[in-house]
Amino acid sequence: MDLNLLTVFEAVARTTSFSAAARELRLPKSSVSRAVARLEAEVGVQLLFRTTRQVSLSAAGTAFYDRLAPLLRAVRAAVGELPEREEEPSGALRVTAPVDLGVLFLAEVVTRYTARYPAVSVELHLTGRVVDLVGEGFDVALRVAAKLADSTLVARRVAPIVLQHFASPLYLARRGTPRTEADLAAHEWVVFRSGPQKLRVPGALRVPAARAALPHGARVVCDDLLFARDAVRAGAGIGLLPAFIAEPDVVAGLLVRILPRLEQPAGFLHVVTPAARHVPRKVTAFRDLVVELLRARSAAAP
Repeated sequence: MDLNLLTVFEAVARTTSFSAAARELRLPKSSVSRAVARLEAEVGVQLLFRTTRQVSLSAAGTAFYDRLAPLLRAVRAAVGELPEREEEPSGALRVTAPVDLGVLFLAEVVTRYTARYPAVSVELHLTGRVVDLVGEGFDVALRVAAKLADSTLVARRVAPIVLQHFASPLYLARRGTPRTEADLAAHEWVVFRSGPQKLRVPGALRVPAARAALPHGARVVCDDLLFARDAVRAGAGIGLLPAFIAEPDVVAGLLVRILPRLEQPAGFLHVVTPAARHVPRKVTAFRDLVVELLRARSAAAP
């Protein structure tokens, strides 16, 4: 049975008027009349009595309407309450990201996201492995290098990863501030290295080692970006750090950007989602907030 016929019958029975039902359904009156006639033919019972002045239900029509109306209301309510159809994001959002990126950036994103949208909750998994989003039921992933092996995923490039030179005010007070690129060779360095001796984990945030001309100044070499950031902040030396990660410390006065025109590209930040015809509002809202905060950090750069 065509469910559209039931919707038309319910509207006519409720309004007791073909004209009123037609206006409500935005259909021609003739289409409404034909739909009711088809329904009566299918069920084999007269459901409505029609006169030139009014429409009334037969006994069978009354019994049918009493059972049908609550069911249609329940269906409409179920469709209207689907999270994907709501303008306001809602439901649980499952997110995965590399550990370093999660610690250095995602805490602020998640905090603002849940504050802005009270009907959402976030389940965050920080890991170095490449998660199977579809197989493991994740809504979104943040990845620095998005090499998609499968067409069930969509990667949106949201921001370039740019490395710049940073140091703490304590270090600069002790050693002076480099004014030219040549001055860098005389300084101490904190080097984040992801060379062959380190297990390469796909999707993790990696920063190239400092240039080969600076090995004698590498006083601290590590394979953890969080440690490198903290060591630079503590005054151990100059470090190459992703600008969007170091920016909050620059604004807070904990780090100083050195030679801002001297920078290195290091890939792009991607938001990865399962391919879908209708992307849930909770996913698009999260992605938009990531872009918003990255732009805000760039705008705040001194």
